[in-house]
Amino acid sequence: MRSDRVFTSAAALVIGVLGCGRDADSPTGPAGAPEPAPSVAEAAASTLVFSQVSTDDTHTCGITTDNLAYCWGHNGSGELGDGTPNQYTSLVPVAVAGGHRFRQVSAGGATCAVTTSYRAYCWGEGAGGALGNGTETPTQLTPVPVSGGLQFLQVEAGEFHTCGVTYPDRRAYCWGENQLGELGDGTSTRRLVPVLVAGGHRFREVSPGRFHTCGVTTSDQAYCWGWNNVGQIGDGTDVPQRLRPTLVAGGHAFRQLDAGSEHNCAVTTTQRAFCWGSGRFGEIGDGKTYLRYTPRAVAGGLSFDRVSAGNHHTCGETQANLAYCWGYNGWGALGDGTTTQRLTPVRVAGGLSFAQLSAGGFHTCGKTPAGVAWCWGDNFYGQLGDGTQATRQAPVPVAGPM
Repeated sequence: MRSDRVFTSAAALVIGVLGCGRDADSPTGPAGAPEPAPSVAEAAASTLVFSQVSTDDTHTCGITTDNLAYCWGHNGSGELGDGTPNQYTSLVPVAVAGGHRFRQVSAGGATCAVTTSYRAYCWGEGAGGALGNGTETPTQLTPVPVSGGLQFLQVEAGEFHTCGVTYPDRRAYCWGENQLGELGDGTSTRRLVPVLVAGGHRFREVSPGRFHTCGVTTSDQAYCWGWNNVGQIGDGTDVPQRLRPTLVAGGHAFRQLDAGSEHNCAVTTTQRAFCWGSGRFGEIGDGKTYLRYTPRAVAGGLSFDRVSAGNHHTCGETQANLAYCWGYNGWGALGDGTTTQRLTPVRVAGGLSFAQLSAGGFHTCGKTPAGVAWCWGDNFYGQLGDGTQATRQAPVPVAGPM
């Protein structure tokens, strides 16, 4: 049973977006004290059971175990996908329109998802071609198919571009903005439909950051391409950009990788976490605030199953389903009950077990092994989905759908 506070707050399910927004790229910290989070004993399970969650700066989406997509938070460009007019905010999950059955979703500048029949759909911000439907429609309120007839195993939405791995041949395709080579096709030409990433590699997964992209191949090698202003390519150089996939230095064998705004983190085949790129807020997790041009081991010796890189923080779940985060913590995105920056991993408060985490702009969400979604951190646009706009420094459960 949900707590009365979460349930009654859902009376204001949808509110107009506030007149003075927060700059999602400027980590200035909270203006006032946050509302205390309910304890684990008070929290009640959502009526939704999630198989996956995904966060962006100001909204969150998830796929339920019955393959339905829900989103919550800001809808300035239609990123919730429910067909309602843009410039509103939903404080609890709303169903994505269209009746599609999805197996995976990624919240980004555009929101994109893969159906159970391996077709890619996108919605939300289309300027620059991130929807992949051959247009630059600035706002798409409901899912539209990605052009080209490709089948995708996975898609990931960055801030201005999107990439995916095809099914069953595991080739990487990208589309959208490409000024800095983030599409990896050897050019800096914007693409409105998917274009094949150069190099002939077969990828397990790809992950777009802000102006760069990384991926892990089926042979456990990490490649990155695009902008390299703070070392996010990971090849040990400060070459400004790479137009084609470039091997990440260090000789590590990686099984999973996630690209953040200006840094990346990955898990090796021996379950160790490494990060590279911008470490100015401690997001590398090695105890320093330096730029790292090659992968550096995350401190603490933890064995990770997965890691997720956000704007200026990183989170990961261990093989024992324990959640740890590190980096910027101005709105409580690390979930440790404080707003203190952490240069090494700190345990997320609440005693919960997590099977998957997603680090967003200044908030984080995750799902437990039982499929209950919890979120914490910045909640200015309702991106925590708990029916409020209160900042949370520790996990709170996502409320039931509208």
